[in-house]
Amino acid sequence: MSADAPKFVLAAGGTGGHLFPAQALAEQLTARGAAVHLVTDRRSDALAAGMPGVAIARIRAGRIGGGPFHTACGLAMLAVGLVEARQLLRRLDPEAVVGFGGYPSVPTLWAATQLGFASVIHEQNAVLGRANRLLARRVKRIATGFVETARLRPADRARAVHTGNPVRPAIRAVARVPYRPPERGAPIELLILGGSQGARIFADVVPPALAALPAGLRTALRVSQQARPEDGERVAAQLRDAGIAAEISSFFGDVPDRLARAQLVICRSGASTVAELAAVGRPSFLVPYPHATDDHQAANARAIASAGAAWVLPQSALSAAMLANRLAERLADPAGLVYAAGQARRFAVDDAAQRLASLVWGLVPSVGTAGAKFAERAA
Repeated sequence: MSADAPKFVLAAGGTGGHLFPAQALAEQLTARGAAVHLVTDRRSDALAAGMPGVAIARIRAGRIGGGPFHTACGLAMLAVGLVEARQLLRRLDPEAVVGFGGYPSVPTLWAATQLGFASVIHEQNAVLGRANRLLARRVKRIATGFVETARLRPADRARAVHTGNPVRPAIRAVARVPYRPPERGAPIELLILGGSQGARIFADVVPPALAALPAGLRTALRVSQQARPEDGERVAAQLRDAGIAAEISSFFGDVPDRLARAQLVICRSGASTVAELAAVGRPSFLVPYPHATDDHQAANARAIASAGAAWVLPQSALSAAMLANRLAERLADPAGLVYAAGQARRFAVDDAAQRLASLVWGLVPSVGTAGAKFAERAA
């Protein structure tokens, strides 16, 4: 890479919800000849490895809340992180700094605004997160994943731009696989994804719900269910006893392919999950995580459900009997599933990564020949 290539710093918490859109933007920037540095925390080790060509830096950042002692510790760590971020940014001298939420983004973006670097935050959820609320009034632009974003101050709305949520390359690779509705006598692919905050409730409710379905429907099912290691055997045993073909794992490395095959998905409603369902165009039952900060998963679920692409099942009302009834109803209505799949695709923002890249580049002054070439490609 040439020495005069434009440099960008992306800052994100170490979970997939923050890192997947950062990965998508990094791909856009590096493809256009830019140098990209990711600032994150140690939770990101496995995910950050999937960002070739991106330099990784880690700074300290503390979580605020949980009582006076934990708050004091969090503030102290943020202060240390701010010093580290200022040193890093001075050394890199980037054209722009982009934050994707999570506490590692706070000291990095705070330092960027102190030092006068162009700055953008991207909010993936339909509710502005705590980290981004701390930064919103300081940055030049606010990119949003949803058309409507709650907790955004009226004074900040003029700087907000709807870009959508970029999805990872593996999801984009299967985005054009046509939806195949259930057909009489054919297998029915059902995908259940829970992650660390969802697998337990799904382990408790989904197997007895599937076991309660009519025999003809049970034998047609082909189930892929994510379960915690401690729950895997009992989930597998319940489904096996019910005569249901199933694959149970705490982690599926081929989620994009399973999503492409799925005829119905049961999952949480994190921003990345909703964006991926939309990108691939798959109907879903969404069970928002009830303890999510500011109940943002419920807001995400309502947004895509209001488009006719999904059905929201509150966890407080979720039971095996209720889920069995809803599954039987939906699986008996292939036309309804086709409609929901189509609405999911319409909800997607396929060029979200390009939109975000254009927004970021729009803040950058001319940086010589490399920058001019980059601007031409981004146009």
